[in-house]
Amino acid sequence: MRAVDTNVLVRYYLRDDAAQARLAERVLSAGDAFVSKTVVLELEWVLRSVAEQPPGKVIDCLAHLIALPGITVEDHDQVEAALRRCRDGMDFADALHHAASHACTEMLTFDDRRYVRRAARLALKPPVRLLAN
Repeated sequence: MRAVDTNVLVRYYLRDDAAQARLAERVLSAGDAFVSKTVVLELEWVLRSVAEQPPGKVIDCLAHLIALPGITVEDHDQVEAALRRCRDGMDFADALHHAASHACTEMLTFDDRRYVRRAARLALKPPVRLLAN
C-alpha cells in the first residue's frame, strides 16, 4: 500500500496541472492507496481556503474520496461522521476533532460562537463545552 500526500489529491480534484492530474488519477485508480486523516483535513483546507471552492463542492470532493474503491482512509468512520456534521453546518476541522473524541466525556473549547452553539444545536455526544472561569 502506498500513502498519498495532499498535493496528489489536490491535483486530482482541481486538475490545475494536467500532467500531475494524470499521474494522480493513475495512482488513485490503481487502488491500494492510503490517505491519512491529516491529509483529508489538509485537503479540505486547501480546497476551501486556497482554491476557494464552494463549501458544497469541497464536501462532495471529500465524500467522493472516501468512497473511492481501493482507497483506505484512516479512521474512515470518523471522517465520514465529520462530513455528515459538515453538511449540518459545522466546520470540517471541528467536526473531525469531535469525531476523533467520541470516547471522551466532553470536548472543551474557547470557541463559543461557532463550535459550542452548533454542537449544542446538533446535540452532539460528547457535548462540546465552553471552557470559562
